[in-house]
Amino acid sequence: MADEDTVEAERKAAGGRTSEVDDQALRDLYEAHRPVLLNFLMRLTNGDRQRAEDIVQEALVRAWRHPEARRADGSWSRAWLFTVARRIAIDQVRAIQARPPEVPDERMETFSVASDEVDRLLDAREVRAALAALPERLRTAVVAIYFQQYSVAEAAELLGVPPGTVKSRTYYGLRALREVLVSRDFLFGPPSQPKS
Repeated sequence: MADEDTVEAERKAAGGRTSEVDDQALRDLYEAHRPVLLNFLMRLTNGDRQRAEDIVQEALVRAWRHPEARRADGSWSRAWLFTVARRIAIDQVRAIQARPPEVPDERMETFSVASDEVDRLLDAREVRAALAALPERLRTAVVAIYFQQYSVAEAAELLGVPPGTVKSRTYYGLRALREVLVSRDFLFGPPSQPKS
């Protein structure tokens, strides 16, 4: 079936003008050299059978179109076929390397995970440095509410101050924290609200 497809492709390429002798010669070329070329190209393409078969077909079509692919006795030169097949494979690899890799849309988020982890670590370092710059009374309120996730009542009991003081210190602490981060060219989203 495949060799008939190759013969038909050649017939179309020649404008439908191939003879029975040409058909038989093309079949002989295909049957004699396809298996060894395919085996050779499977190794070059790391087992990609589809790509190897495409290269085999292209190499055989080129051999058919180039008289130098035949020896003086009319037989096909296997060395010529292997050289051409290898060059086609190399050209395909170079073409792939010349383009940026294609990334399917549905998997885009998986390719940014590594940089997100790095960004997260850098963000955490910046926030810790900015927290260290706050006065202790503001820092302890912000840490209790936003990092230890205490409620306002729990933080008030822990810090030994009234709940209103915790809210006030948290408000001014966040404002001061934001100013420190902005001065360090840190970009971030809007602050979240403390639990009541």
